[in-house]
Amino acid sequence: RLSHYILKKLFRSRTKTSIIVTKKSISTMKLAVAFTTVLASLVCSTTNTVSAFGVAPAAFTTTLGGPSLVSRSTKLFDSSDGFADIALGISEAAASLRGKIVVVKYGGNAMTSPELALGFCQDVAALQNLGIRVVVVHGGGPQISSMLDQVGVECTWEGGMRVSSEEVVDVAEMVLCGSVNKKISAGITSAGGHAIGLSGRDDSLLQCTKQINKDGLDLGFVGQVETVNTDLLHKLLDIGITPVVSPIGTGIGEETNVAYNVNADVAAGRIAGELKASRALFLTDIAGVLDKDMELIAELNIEQVNALIEDETISGGMIPKVSYATDAVKLGVEFSFITDGRVPHALLNEIIGTGGGGTRVGL
Repeated sequence: RLSHYILKKLFRSRTKTSIIVTKKSISTMKLAVAFTTVLASLVCSTTNTVSAFGVAPAAFTTTLGGPSLVSRSTKLFDSSDGFADIALGISEAAASLRGKIVVVKYGGNAMTSPELALGFCQDVAALQNLGIRVVVVHGGGPQISSMLDQVGVECTWEGGMRVSSEEVVDVAEMVLCGSVNKKISAGITSAGGHAIGLSGRDDSLLQCTKQINKDGLDLGFVGQVETVNTDLLHKLLDIGITPVVSPIGTGIGEETNVAYNVNADVAAGRIAGELKASRALFLTDIAGVLDKDMELIAELNIEQVNALIEDETISGGMIPKVSYATDAVKLGVEFSFITDGRVPHALLNEIIGTGGGGTRVGL
């Protein structure tokens, strides 16, 4: 896959050197080489060896600081992958999203697998370094359940949602805003990006009211997001920082000191809509929306989603996932993606590659 190819090559070597292109390729390859050199240095936070792409260091004659190109025979562009096509494709995709906002809901296996977690942090850093403004909203259900068991706090579920007593919210806040949140922001920074971990309570980022189950059941301190402090997010994005948001919200008015547990998918969709993000990605442990023959549906609009729910092609646990994606689009997001987070570098594939293998939802 495209992103796997690029990242594998870029991270294989980290020594400073220079590059060469053939005389025959100069007119068509100059942009590709320049872009790839920049991508290499940005992703790795240093000047990477372009010999990772198959050219011996001794063959390099043009440095990053020098404008001249020296003719030399090389097989740099002989691969069947079409190196120039790959580089130009990345350049085009990155340019189309440069300065725009991408909101990612991060959770599931993509967060619990060390290998996938590392790849995700590398993806965020790479996108950030390419000028794409990324906001991460993370979950942490398994970690919360584990801690509840350790401290002996019981909880129940209603309609797929955790009933959140005050004790449950205390544990959820400790887990999400503590170890989980800081591990993600530190991972992005270690990968060469810039990130700060935030709680939805910080500067009243996620202002909530008490959510009542559709059947009228009391879910405890489960919050419904009413307002998003987009000014805070924009200020961080404007100085090149990726906000990493844990979905613990704050009350409004007299309930300012009340903490609410917010579904991470709901929080991500609402944040994306309020920011008028270009993309909203929901990384999940499923391939995407499947038809009745169990084949992946690559693209859907809102009308088609409603029809598939009506005929029960979309059913069970897929309904809320698709609903979060469509809600984000209704709020002004250009496209939402239900993306298979089990795929290595799914984020990078979806944004500037050939697709992460999920379902795209638009108007």
